[in-house]
Amino acid sequence: MKKLQYNAPVILTIFFASLVSLLLGILTNDASTRLLFCVYRSSMADPFFYVRLVGHVLGHADFSHFLGNMLLLLVVGPPLEEKYGSGTLLKGILLTAIISGILQCIFFPGSALLGASGIVFMLIMLSSLSGMRQGCIPITLVLVAALYLGQQIYEILFVENQVANFMHIVGGLCGTGFGFLVAKEHRTI
Repeated sequence: MKKLQYNAPVILTIFFASLVSLLLGILTNDASTRLLFCVYRSSMADPFFYVRLVGHVLGHADFSHFLGNMLLLLVVGPPLEEKYGSGTLLKGILLTAIISGILQCIFFPGSALLGASGIVFMLIMLSSLSGMRQGCIPITLVLVAALYLGQQIYEILFVENQVANFMHIVGGLCGTGFGFLVAKEHRTI
């Protein structure tokens, strides 16, 4: 009989932590989500501000929001974790969480941000750099960036929804920048 393998520790831990966060939110009528799992402008003297700065990527509004992010995370994340290593991928995720959290507080002080979609888009852009050779820009990167940025800009301009499109773009930019930084170490020759 085959054993189950915890094959992508960073990605799986984000999945399970997000699931626990969602269940806690349901049990506490979203009090735990507001306290720990969404980022908004608040006093920097509040220690929970720093928890929220990273923890917002674990929070989700409902099961639909959770499933939308987690399905993509579980598909795109494990191959990247295998390619770049758990530590490197965790650095990219934390960097994206902190940057998007800070920008949320600066540019959107009257609203809160939660969800892993910025992380998911970071991973999507990072994956589009797979197979990058020295001195070349992969066509997959150009196509994904054009389609992805085009969709996000269209939604910002023409679609009224509760989606944080600006933070999706931030996540995508973080993934692209991070990908170029770490690609030097993992480049296909």
